[in-house]
Amino acid sequence: MSNSNNSTPNHEADIENSNGGTSGTNETYQQAQDNHANQLNPNHEPTNSK
Repeated sequence: MSNSNNSTPNHEADIENSNGGTSGTNETYQQAQDNHANQLNPNHEPTNSK
C-alpha cells in the first residue's frame, strides 16, 4: 500500500515546484525565492561566518 503523505522532503523537486494553481507556495520554494531576491538586492549585506 502506498502512502501519499510522504514525510521525507524532496528539496530538489520542491525548489523547482511553485505549486501553481493552489492558494500558496511550498515552504522550500518560498525560501529559495527569498534567498535569490536577497542575493540580487544591492542593499543586502552578506553575512560571512568566518
